[in-house]
Amino acid sequence: MAAFERLQQQINFILEMDKLKNVFRRTYVPGTDRHENDAEHAWQLAIMVMFLHEHAAEPIDIFKVLKMVLIHDIVEIDAGDTFCYDEKGYQDKAERERQAAERIFALLPSDQCREIWALWEEFESRSTPESRFAAAVDRLMPMMHNFHTQGRAWQEHGIRAEQVRERNRHMAAGAPALWQFAVDLIQKAVDNGYLIGP
Repeated sequence: MAAFERLQQQINFILEMDKLKNVFRRTYVPGTDRHENDAEHAWQLAIMVMFLHEHAAEPIDIFKVLKMVLIHDIVEIDAGDTFCYDEKGYQDKAERERQAAERIFALLPSDQCREIWALWEEFESRSTPESRFAAAVDRLMPMMHNFHTQGRAWQEHGIRAEQVRERNRHMAAGAPALWQFAVDLIQKAVDNGYLIGP
């Protein structure tokens, strides 16, 4: 009976994850008129980790990073996506996300609940090589989407190049090469009129 109950808890959690497909971000999917959802975002970050891990600033456990990027936005099922330049939204973001984590992670068996809590908190803290690299790829993808949609989301919200640089500067700690790529991309966006300079 215990094995069946454990399986049922895991299945319930997996079904809950389906809700990520209905949590929409502010970035647009290139070549479309629709916003990206959280499930697509997590999948794309996993792809990035697979192929860009050689650019991590320090040696990393790739499997751990994959788990981290796949679960890092689960809390948005309840808390919603907070636009990264929304200062008001950030005032209660941590509390909203912690409450969401308490409900959602508790769907799992206790050992897996503890594991996912630890991964989520590590990602949020950027205190390890894995979390710093995960955070770097997490920040790079929206910039790439914005660039390849001619700055659509940036322009809709009046975002300036300096805001983008400041918001994403921590990428350098996890992946200096990816940060340099991002800096160059930001400048190209300004040059092309996708992003307000300087």
